[in-house]
Order: sequence, then C-alpha cells, then structure tokens
Amino acid sequence: MTHEETAVKATYFSIIGNTALALLKGVAGYFGNSYALVADAIESTADIFSSFLVLLGIKYANRPADANHPYGHGRIEPLVTFLVVGFLMASATLIGYESIQNIGTPHALPKAWTLLVLGGIIAWKELSFRTVMRKAEETNSSSLKADAWHHRSDAITSVAAFVGISFALLMGPGYEAADDWAALFAAGLIIYNSYRIFRPALGEILDENVHDDLVADIRRVALTVAGVRGTEKCFVRKAGMQYHVDLHALVSGDISVRDGHEIAHRLQDRLREQLPQLGHVLIHVEPQE
Repeated sequence: MTHEETAVKATYFSIIGNTALALLKGVAGYFGNSYALVADAIESTADIFSSFLVLLGIKYANRPADANHPYGHGRIEPLVTFLVVGFLMASATLIGYESIQNIGTPHALPKAWTLLVLGGIIAWKELSFRTVMRKAEETNSSSLKADAWHHRSDAITSVAAFVGISFALLMGPGYEAADDWAALFAAGLIIYNSYRIFRPALGEILDENVHDDLVADIRRVALTVAGVRGTEKCFVRKAGMQYHVDLHALVSGDISVRDGHEIAHRLQDRLREQLPQLGHVLIHVEPQE
C-alpha cells in the first residue's frame, strides 16, 4: 500500500468516526443537560470538515511534478494544516463563548448516564489518535498529524466534560455550572493544541532545519558508496510526504568529471534505495583537499 493510500484510509476513518461521535454527543448532551457534551459535539462537527480538508490536501499533495511545480505539490499539506488549525480555533472560541454565557444562566444538573457515554467516547478518541498518528508517522504527513491531534483534542475535551459532570453530580444543586467550567477549560486546551499543530507546519513552510536524524542517516548511507570520501553541507526540506535533499559529497580531486558524475548518480540511487522517504536528491561533488 502506498503512502497516499495509507493516508487516505486514515482520513476516511477520521471522517466516519467524527460523524458518528458528533451525532452521539449532540443527542446525549441535549437530553442529558450537559453543555460540555454539546461543546464536544461542536468540536467533532468541526473535525468532520477539517478531515475533508485533510483528504483533499493529501490527494493534491500526491499529484506528480509538472512544469509549473517541478518539486511536486507537497507544500499544500502545511497550508491545509493551517486551515485545520483555523477550524480548531473557531470551535474553541465558540465553546468558550457559550460556556461563559451558560455559567451565569441557571440550568438543571447533567444526567448521570452521560458519564457512561463520555467514558466510551474518551476510549474511542484516544484509540483514534494513536491509530491516525501511527499512519501519519508512516507517511510523513503533517496534515494527517494535525488530524490525529484533533482526536487527542477531542479526547481531552471529553475528559474535561467527564470531570465537570462528575463534580456537578457529586456536589449536587448549586454546582450545575461545573459542567460549563469544564467546557471552558476544554476550550483553552483546544487552543493550546492548536498551537502544537500550527508550529511544525509553519516550520515546514519556512524550511526550518529540524531534520538532524535524517541528515545523520544521509551522511551514513553516503559513506557506503564507493568513491565517496565524506560529506560537507547537507540541507533537508520537507514537502508533503517527501524530503528533498541538497548534499555536498567529497571525492578524490584526481578523478575525471565523468567519474565524479557517475559517483554522484550512484550516491543518488543508494540514498533513494535506503531512504525511500526522500524525493529530489541533488548531489554537488566537491574535490577532497
């Protein structure tokens, strides 16, 4: 199965799961007098639309390179991630606003059975997070990682709702707003997680140097190629699910240009064979002093 197929399957998993949970949370929150659950449903609804964006982004990012995009279309992924973060921030703002409104409004205590619903939701969302994050790491997809963090964010808001409802039921009348305070706290956690999703995507757009482990692997593989005596500069930038590499390789200064050219091609082939996540590999041959 290709990286694209793996990522697409993981996204469909998110869409189906979020749709079912949004309906379950909305119904349970309405009939169970829990705004924290309703807030959870709002976030899950936003997750559905963001997962569709991730799906479109993955499909576009994997289009082959063309004359206008010689490095491919992978940069669409961090841009989609920014949109996903926008959905998260919007849902957090709405949840926070409604929570503050409800804190000052008298209402009935949440129903005890909503805790059972939340327990199941927490377990499912944590499982979803681990599943999608594993696929994101397999495919090197930043937008899929953002989708995975949506699941973790959802699990956190459900935990906050569970705590708030439990406290309200334990303390009884006069503590109905504990549920709303939990929703407000969850909104803050969503904003924090939004930053955690946004920061790596921004680094990808700016070609931030955060690939030290991959650089070390590239240097190690390069030394296994006959004729390569060492490496100098090695720059790596991520675009979609691939990493593009500029590498300066040291060779003997006494060989011909043709021999240096052949060494560079062998090095390119070896790197792509050993490190399949690499995209464009540009080798600059340097004479060793």
